[in-house]
Amino acid sequence: MNQTQIRDLIESRMSQDGLVETGVPGVRIFRATQAVPCAPAIYEPSVVAIASGTKEAVLDGERFVYDNRRYLCCPMSMPVMAGTPNASPEDPLFGVLVSLDPRVMTDLAIEMEAAGDEILAGNGARGAQGIRLAEWDNVFADALLRVLHLGQSRMDTAILGSTRLRELYFAILKGEAGRFARQAFAPGNAIVRSIAQVSADLGAPISIDEMAARAGMSRAVFHRKFKHATRMSPIQFVKAMRLNSAAMKISGGMTVNAAALDVGYVSASQFSREFKRLYGRSPRRWGEAQHLQPELAGPTRRTGAKRETRPRATSG
Repeated sequence: MNQTQIRDLIESRMSQDGLVETGVPGVRIFRATQAVPCAPAIYEPSVVAIASGTKEAVLDGERFVYDNRRYLCCPMSMPVMAGTPNASPEDPLFGVLVSLDPRVMTDLAIEMEAAGDEILAGNGARGAQGIRLAEWDNVFADALLRVLHLGQSRMDTAILGSTRLRELYFAILKGEAGRFARQAFAPGNAIVRSIAQVSADLGAPISIDEMAARAGMSRAVFHRKFKHATRMSPIQFVKAMRLNSAAMKISGGMTVNAAALDVGYVSASQFSREFKRLYGRSPRRWGEAQHLQPELAGPTRRTGAKRETRPRATSG
């Protein structure tokens, strides 16, 4: 089975826990051998495929556990709790993080529709807001393995990388989460565009009325469509994105005040109050507790604008 080949390939390239580049833009492999409970994270547009072991993510109270039978598809930036609670030296986690290029995904969605495969309104949307799990079918597994094989040759990667990535994207769009992903990457999806704008600069002032106006909707319509897409109201989403981002910055060593300012809080007391309400302890105490635990390796951690490439504790 291709999952076994993928697992063996990852194991042969990694001697320690962490997240490393494959040489193919946007494709990284990771390994974890320590159990880490779910912690605040931000998933960027990505697919996370687990070749061995299990990983989990929690979005708005719903728990998603995935392994080599189902991969996670997240076509928009989402605030989650994520971890590797079952990883161990005896049962290591091996996986692949594939960042999704919005331009290529949108082009493919347009071409698929032009070829006669239309996205039916509401089809595949029920229970799929924000993120969705999809079956590891043979088409996806074969395309992923072909991409990973490129990392063995710089010339092959340079010449075939974009073509094989496109094949992998196509496999995702044809798979179980395909219609869900195509709705997110469809041209003119104003909600996803709003999410991208928020995610790009969490420290900037954010007005829900302005977001609705840019989307060309009334506040009520924008609120309804936003909640359908993300499970959260616009205000809840912005707050979760800011607090998750701040929590990761604090875990990465940033001071509480600096993290609060960096994600748009002008009041330290408001930040501490909202942080404690969400995570159950003050930012300072939470940060101290995180530093006593092993950190999660892989696609679920981001500190500031720089992605971690060394072993640390949410394309995932």
